[in-house]
Amino acid sequence: MSETYTSKEIAKTAIEALEDKKGEDIRIIDISQISTLADYFIIASGSNRNQVQALCDNVEEKLGKMGISHKQCEGYDNANWILLDYRDIVIHIFDTENRFFYDLERIWRDGTLIEKEQL
Repeated sequence: MSETYTSKEIAKTAIEALEDKKGEDIRIIDISQISTLADYFIIASGSNRNQVQALCDNVEEKLGKMGISHKQCEGYDNANWILLDYRDIVIHIFDTENRFFYDLERIWRDGTLIEKEQL
């Protein structure tokens, strides 16, 4: 986490990066009241492997320009579910099939679904 940016600012930039590459069905779940894992989960879908990787690459690039690097990145090579851990922000980028299968929105339904404008 960068000392100069809030988790809300980082989340907003990540969402804009996903939108830039036509990420689908972008959801923001505020989990700050129910978990110590992170403040926000951001979930998005891509229609194929190349788009899922492009979504990930764009998030890394935009946050990198802010001086923010992820703690961990999992799943990039397979690109059916990429997890980017930015400490207070965890970004999940799925292909359509795996998003439906894992259904993180249901698993984390105790969190608060919020809109980008609420960040």
